[in-house]
Amino acid sequence: MKRRQVLALTAASLAGALPLAARAQAFPSKALKIVVPFAAGGVADITARTVAQRMTETLGQPVVIENRPGAGGIVAADLVAKSDPDGHTLLLMSNANAVSAGLFKQLPFDPARDFSVVSLLGTFDLVLVTSGESRFSGLPEMLAWARANPGKLNIGSINIGSTQHLAAELFKSAAGLDAQVVPFNGTPAVVTALRGGQIDVAAEVLSPVLPQIRGGVLKAVAITGTRRSAALPQVPTAREAGVANLLASSWNALGVPARTPREVLERLNREVVAALNHAPTRQKLIEMNIEPSPGTPAQGQDWLASETRHWGEVIQRAGIQKQ
Repeated sequence: MKRRQVLALTAASLAGALPLAARAQAFPSKALKIVVPFAAGGVADITARTVAQRMTETLGQPVVIENRPGAGGIVAADLVAKSDPDGHTLLLMSNANAVSAGLFKQLPFDPARDFSVVSLLGTFDLVLVTSGESRFSGLPEMLAWARANPGKLNIGSINIGSTQHLAAELFKSAAGLDAQVVPFNGTPAVVTALRGGQIDVAAEVLSPVLPQIRGGVLKAVAITGTRRSAALPQVPTAREAGVANLLASSWNALGVPARTPREVLERLNREVVAALNHAPTRQKLIEMNIEPSPGTPAQGQDWLASETRHWGEVIQRAGIQKQ
Protein backbone atom coordinates (compact mmCIF):
# COMPACT_ATOMS: atom_id res chain seq x y z
CA MET A 1 0.00 0.00 0.00
CA LYS A 2 2.78 2.44 0.96
CA ARG A 3 4.62 1.69 -2.27
CA ARG A 4 1.49 2.44 -4.35
CA GLN A 5 0.96 5.71 -2.45
CA VAL A 6 4.56 6.78 -3.07
CA LEU A 7 4.24 5.95 -6.77
CA ALA A 8 0.97 7.86 -7.01
CA LEU A 9 2.44 10.92 -5.33
CA THR A 10 5.51 10.78 -7.55
CA ALA A 11 3.36 10.54 -10.67
CA ALA A 12 1.25 13.49 -9.56
CA SER A 13 4.36 15.55 -8.86
CA LEU A 14 5.80 14.77 -12.29
CA ALA A 15 2.52 15.59 -13.96
CA GLY A 16 2.53 19.01 -12.29
CA ALA A 17 6.10 19.68 -13.37
CA LEU A 18 5.68 18.62 -16.98
CA PRO A 19 3.91 21.75 -18.23
CA LEU A 20 6.69 24.02 -16.94
CA ALA A 21 9.39 21.72 -18.30
CA ALA A 22 7.65 21.49 -21.68
CA ARG A 23 7.32 25.27 -21.85
CA ALA A 24 10.99 25.69 -20.98
CA GLN A 25 11.99 23.38 -23.84
CA ALA A 26 9.70 25.16 -26.31
CA PHE A 27 10.81 28.68 -25.33
CA PRO A 28 10.33 31.01 -27.08
CA SER A 29 7.11 29.78 -28.68
CA LYS A 30 5.62 33.21 -29.45
CA ALA A 31 6.37 36.93 -29.38
CA LEU A 32 7.91 38.33 -26.19
CA LYS A 33 6.58 41.47 -24.54
CA ILE A 34 8.55 43.94 -22.43
CA VAL A 35 6.20 46.01 -20.27
CA VAL A 36 7.70 49.48 -19.73
CA PRO A 37 6.29 51.50 -16.79
CA PHE A 38 7.02 54.82 -18.51
CA ALA A 39 5.69 56.73 -21.49
CA ALA A 40 7.33 56.27 -24.89
CA GLY A 41 10.35 58.39 -25.73
CA GLY A 42 12.16 58.52 -22.40
CA VAL A 43 15.53 57.02 -21.52
CA ALA A 44 14.01 53.82 -20.09
CA ASP A 45 11.75 53.31 -23.09
CA ILE A 46 14.58 53.83 -25.59
CA THR A 47 16.81 51.46 -23.59
CA ALA A 48 14.14 48.75 -23.73
CA ARG A 49 13.58 49.24 -27.46
CA THR A 50 17.31 49.16 -28.20
CA VAL A 51 17.80 45.85 -26.40
CA ALA A 52 14.53 44.42 -27.76
CA GLN A 53 15.60 45.09 -31.33
CA ARG A 54 18.72 42.98 -30.93
CA MET A 55 16.87 40.22 -29.04
CA THR A 56 14.35 40.02 -31.88
CA GLU A 57 17.20 39.30 -34.26
CA THR A 58 18.70 36.52 -32.13
CA LEU A 59 15.64 34.86 -30.56
CA GLY A 60 13.73 34.32 -33.79
CA GLN A 61 10.58 35.83 -32.25
CA PRO A 62 9.44 39.47 -32.11
CA VAL A 63 10.20 41.32 -28.87
CA VAL A 64 7.64 44.12 -28.56
CA ILE A 65 7.32 47.03 -26.14
CA GLU A 66 4.12 47.78 -24.23
CA ASN A 67 4.13 51.14 -22.41
CA ARG A 68 2.10 51.03 -19.18
CA PRO A 69 2.87 54.21 -17.19
CA GLY A 70 1.03 54.95 -13.98
CA ALA A 71 1.18 54.89 -10.17
CA GLY A 72 4.96 55.06 -9.94
CA GLY A 73 5.44 51.88 -11.94
CA ILE A 74 2.98 49.83 -9.87
CA VAL A 75 0.54 49.28 -12.76
CA ALA A 76 3.20 47.71 -15.01
CA ALA A 77 4.85 45.69 -12.25
CA ASP A 78 1.54 44.26 -11.04
CA LEU A 79 0.60 43.23 -14.58
CA VAL A 80 3.87 41.32 -15.05
CA ALA A 81 3.88 39.82 -11.55
CA LYS A 82 0.49 38.24 -12.28
CA SER A 83 1.31 37.15 -15.84
CA ASP A 84 2.00 33.59 -16.99
CA PRO A 85 5.55 32.74 -15.77
CA ASP A 86 6.70 31.35 -19.10
CA GLY A 87 9.32 33.98 -19.98
CA HIS A 88 7.25 35.68 -22.68
CA THR A 89 6.28 38.68 -20.51
CA LEU A 90 9.08 40.77 -19.01
CA LEU A 91 9.18 43.93 -16.91
CA LEU A 92 11.55 46.82 -17.48
CA MET A 93 12.68 47.34 -13.90
CA SER A 94 14.17 50.54 -12.52
CA ASN A 95 14.90 52.49 -9.34
CA ALA A 96 11.13 52.73 -8.91
CA ASN A 97 11.02 49.03 -8.01
CA ALA A 98 13.67 49.54 -5.33
CA VAL A 99 12.05 52.73 -4.02
CA SER A 100 8.49 51.39 -3.86
CA ALA A 101 9.05 49.24 -0.75
CA GLY A 102 10.00 52.32 1.26
CA LEU A 103 7.56 54.72 -0.37
CA PHE A 104 4.25 52.83 -0.28
CA LYS A 105 2.38 51.43 2.70
CA GLN A 106 1.03 48.52 0.70
CA LEU A 107 1.82 47.04 -2.71
CA PRO A 108 -0.10 44.36 -4.64
CA PHE A 109 3.19 42.51 -5.06
CA ASP A 110 6.60 42.16 -3.41
CA PRO A 111 9.41 43.41 -5.71
CA ALA A 112 11.97 41.07 -4.16
CA ARG A 113 9.76 37.98 -3.82
CA ASP A 114 7.62 38.16 -6.96
CA PHE A 115 10.29 38.91 -9.58
CA SER A 116 13.46 37.26 -10.83
CA VAL A 117 15.95 39.70 -12.33
CA VAL A 118 17.15 38.50 -15.73
CA SER A 119 20.02 40.97 -15.93
CA LEU A 120 20.85 44.55 -15.23
CA LEU A 121 20.74 46.50 -18.51
CA GLY A 122 22.55 49.70 -17.69
CA THR A 123 23.18 52.48 -15.22
CA PHE A 124 23.12 56.21 -15.82
CA ASP A 125 24.22 59.07 -13.62
CA LEU A 126 22.37 62.12 -12.45
CA VAL A 127 23.73 65.64 -12.59
CA LEU A 128 23.31 68.72 -10.42
CA VAL A 129 22.49 71.65 -12.69
CA THR A 130 21.97 75.37 -12.27
CA SER A 131 20.81 78.04 -14.68
CA GLY A 132 23.42 79.02 -17.23
CA GLU A 133 23.28 82.49 -15.67
CA SER A 134 23.60 81.26 -12.08
CA ARG A 135 25.73 83.30 -9.69
CA PHE A 136 27.40 80.09 -8.57
CA SER A 137 30.55 79.17 -10.48
CA GLY A 138 30.53 75.67 -9.06
CA LEU A 139 29.35 73.41 -6.27
CA PRO A 140 31.87 74.58 -3.60
CA GLU A 141 30.68 78.19 -3.99
CA MET A 142 27.05 77.08 -3.81
CA LEU A 143 27.69 75.08 -0.64
CA ALA A 144 29.48 78.02 1.01
CA TRP A 145 26.56 80.34 0.19
CA ALA A 146 23.93 77.84 1.38
CA ARG A 147 25.71 77.35 4.71
CA ALA A 148 25.99 81.11 5.18
CA ASN A 149 22.31 81.54 4.29
CA PRO A 150 20.43 78.65 5.96
CA GLY A 151 16.97 77.88 4.58
CA LYS A 152 17.42 79.94 1.41
CA LEU A 153 18.74 77.37 -1.10
CA ASN A 154 15.99 75.81 -3.22
CA ILE A 155 16.72 72.41 -4.80
CA GLY A 156 14.43 71.31 -7.63
CA SER A 157 13.47 67.83 -8.79
CA ILE A 158 10.64 66.03 -10.50
CA ASN A 159 7.80 64.36 -8.57
CA ILE A 160 8.08 62.97 -5.04
CA GLY A 161 9.56 59.49 -4.88
CA SER A 162 11.36 59.75 -8.21
CA THR A 163 15.09 59.08 -8.38
CA GLN A 164 15.64 62.79 -9.01
CA HIS A 165 13.63 63.74 -5.92
CA LEU A 166 15.46 61.25 -3.72
CA ALA A 167 18.83 62.38 -5.14
CA ALA A 168 17.90 65.96 -4.21
CA GLU A 169 17.04 64.83 -0.68
CA LEU A 170 20.29 62.88 -0.51
CA PHE A 171 22.23 65.97 -1.67
CA LYS A 172 20.60 68.02 1.09
CA SER A 173 21.42 65.50 3.83
CA ALA A 174 24.87 64.48 2.56
CA ALA A 175 25.98 68.13 2.37
CA GLY A 176 24.36 68.95 5.72
CA LEU A 177 22.28 71.77 4.23
CA ASP A 178 19.29 73.63 5.60
CA ALA A 179 17.55 73.82 2.22
CA GLN A 180 14.20 73.28 0.55
CA VAL A 181 13.54 70.46 -1.94
CA VAL A 182 10.89 71.60 -4.44
CA PRO A 183 9.26 68.91 -6.64
CA PHE A 184 7.83 69.69 -10.09
CA ASN A 185 5.71 67.67 -12.51
CA GLY A 186 8.47 67.05 -15.03
CA THR A 187 11.88 68.03 -16.37
CA PRO A 188 10.58 70.93 -18.56
CA ALA A 189 9.03 72.55 -15.47
CA VAL A 190 12.30 72.11 -13.56
CA VAL A 191 14.28 73.78 -16.36
CA THR A 192 11.78 76.65 -16.52
CA ALA A 193 12.07 77.17 -12.75
CA LEU A 194 15.87 77.17 -12.95
CA ARG A 195 15.88 79.76 -15.72
CA GLY A 196 13.31 81.89 -13.90
CA GLY A 197 15.23 81.84 -10.62
CA GLN A 198 12.55 80.02 -8.60
CA ILE A 199 15.09 77.31 -7.73
CA ASP A 200 18.87 77.48 -7.45
CA VAL A 201 19.91 73.94 -8.42
CA ALA A 202 18.24 70.73 -9.54
CA ALA A 203 18.99 67.02 -9.66
CA GLU A 204 18.27 65.49 -13.06
CA VAL A 205 19.12 62.50 -15.23
CA LEU A 206 21.93 63.61 -17.52
CA SER A 207 20.59 62.60 -20.94
CA PRO A 208 17.46 64.83 -21.06
CA VAL A 209 19.36 67.98 -20.03
CA LEU A 210 22.66 67.36 -21.83
CA PRO A 211 21.72 69.43 -24.95
CA GLN A 212 20.82 72.40 -22.73
CA ILE A 213 24.08 72.05 -20.80
CA ARG A 214 26.07 72.00 -24.02
CA GLY A 215 24.04 74.97 -25.30
CA GLY A 216 24.74 77.02 -22.17
CA VAL A 217 21.11 77.21 -21.05
CA LEU A 218 22.03 75.10 -18.01
CA LYS A 219 25.31 74.68 -16.15
CA ALA A 220 26.42 71.34 -14.70
CA VAL A 221 28.12 71.65 -11.31
CA ALA A 222 28.52 67.98 -10.31
CA ILE A 223 27.95 64.40 -11.45
CA THR A 224 26.40 62.17 -8.79
CA GLY A 225 28.14 58.94 -9.82
CA THR A 226 31.45 57.43 -8.77
CA ARG A 227 33.33 58.86 -11.75
CA ARG A 228 33.13 61.72 -14.21
CA SER A 229 30.88 61.41 -17.24
CA ALA A 230 32.49 60.84 -20.62
CA ALA A 231 29.92 63.31 -22.01
CA LEU A 232 31.05 66.06 -19.58
CA PRO A 233 34.62 65.20 -18.57
CA GLN A 234 35.23 68.71 -17.24
CA VAL A 235 32.46 68.41 -14.63
CA PRO A 236 33.62 67.01 -11.26
CA THR A 237 31.84 64.33 -9.31
CA ALA A 238 30.02 65.44 -6.17
CA ARG A 239 32.71 63.68 -4.17
CA GLU A 240 35.42 65.72 -5.90
CA ALA A 241 33.40 68.90 -5.35
CA GLY A 242 33.05 68.41 -1.62
CA VAL A 243 30.01 66.14 -0.98
CA ALA A 244 31.58 62.75 -0.30
CA ASN A 245 28.39 60.79 0.38
CA LEU A 246 26.34 61.96 -2.59
CA LEU A 247 26.22 58.84 -4.74
CA ALA A 248 23.05 58.45 -6.80
CA SER A 249 22.50 56.76 -10.12
CA SER A 250 19.53 55.44 -12.02
CA TRP A 251 19.31 52.04 -13.67
CA ASN A 252 17.23 49.65 -15.71
CA ALA A 253 16.99 45.87 -15.64
CA LEU A 254 14.76 43.17 -17.07
CA GLY A 255 12.70 40.99 -14.78
CA VAL A 256 10.23 38.09 -15.09
CA PRO A 257 7.73 36.54 -12.66
CA ALA A 258 9.56 34.63 -9.93
CA ARG A 259 8.04 31.26 -10.92
CA THR A 260 9.60 31.38 -14.39
CA PRO A 261 11.50 28.09 -15.03
CA ARG A 262 15.23 28.31 -14.37
CA GLU A 263 16.02 27.15 -17.93
CA VAL A 264 13.97 30.03 -19.38
CA LEU A 265 15.54 32.56 -17.02
CA GLU A 266 19.01 31.41 -18.01
CA ARG A 267 18.15 31.50 -21.72
CA LEU A 268 16.83 35.05 -21.39
CA ASN A 269 19.95 36.03 -19.48
CA ARG A 270 22.19 34.72 -22.27
CA GLU A 271 20.18 36.64 -24.86
CA VAL A 272 20.23 39.89 -22.89
CA VAL A 273 23.95 39.66 -22.12
CA ALA A 274 24.68 38.95 -25.80
CA ALA A 275 22.57 41.95 -26.82
CA LEU A 276 24.40 44.26 -24.40
CA ASN A 277 27.76 42.99 -25.67
CA HIS A 278 26.70 43.44 -29.31
CA ALA A 279 28.85 46.36 -30.49
CA PRO A 280 26.15 48.43 -32.31
CA THR A 281 23.66 47.95 -29.44
CA ARG A 282 26.28 48.83 -26.86
CA GLN A 283 27.26 51.96 -28.80
CA LYS A 284 23.63 53.16 -28.99
CA LEU A 285 23.35 52.91 -25.22
CA ILE A 286 26.65 54.67 -24.62
CA GLU A 287 25.53 57.51 -26.89
CA MET A 288 22.56 57.98 -24.52
CA ASN A 289 25.03 58.17 -21.60
CA ILE A 290 24.00 54.72 -20.38
CA GLU A 291 26.70 52.37 -19.14
CA PRO A 292 25.80 48.84 -20.37
CA SER A 293 25.92 46.53 -17.34
CA PRO A 294 25.28 42.87 -18.23
CA GLY A 295 25.34 40.39 -15.38
CA THR A 296 23.92 37.17 -14.00
CA PRO A 297 20.44 36.78 -12.48
CA ALA A 298 22.04 36.41 -9.03
CA GLN A 299 23.96 39.66 -9.48
CA GLY A 300 20.77 41.38 -10.59
CA GLN A 301 18.89 40.12 -7.53
CA ASP A 302 21.69 41.35 -5.24
CA TRP A 303 21.62 44.74 -6.98
CA LEU A 304 17.86 45.08 -6.41
CA ALA A 305 18.27 44.20 -2.72
CA SER A 306 21.12 46.68 -2.29
CA GLU A 307 19.23 49.49 -4.02
CA THR A 308 16.11 48.77 -1.96
CA ARG A 309 18.12 49.13 1.26
CA HIS A 310 19.91 52.27 0.04
CA TRP A 311 16.84 54.21 -1.07
CA GLY A 312 14.83 53.00 1.92
CA GLU A 313 17.42 54.67 4.17
CA VAL A 314 17.28 57.88 2.08
CA ILE A 315 13.47 57.96 2.36
CA GLN A 316 13.62 57.41 6.11
CA ARG A 317 16.25 60.12 6.67
CA ALA A 318 14.28 62.59 4.54
CA GLY A 319 11.15 61.92 6.57
CA ILE A 320 9.07 61.17 3.47
CA GLN A 321 5.72 59.79 4.53
CA LYS A 322 4.61 56.49 3.01
CA GLN A 323 1.79 56.89 0.52
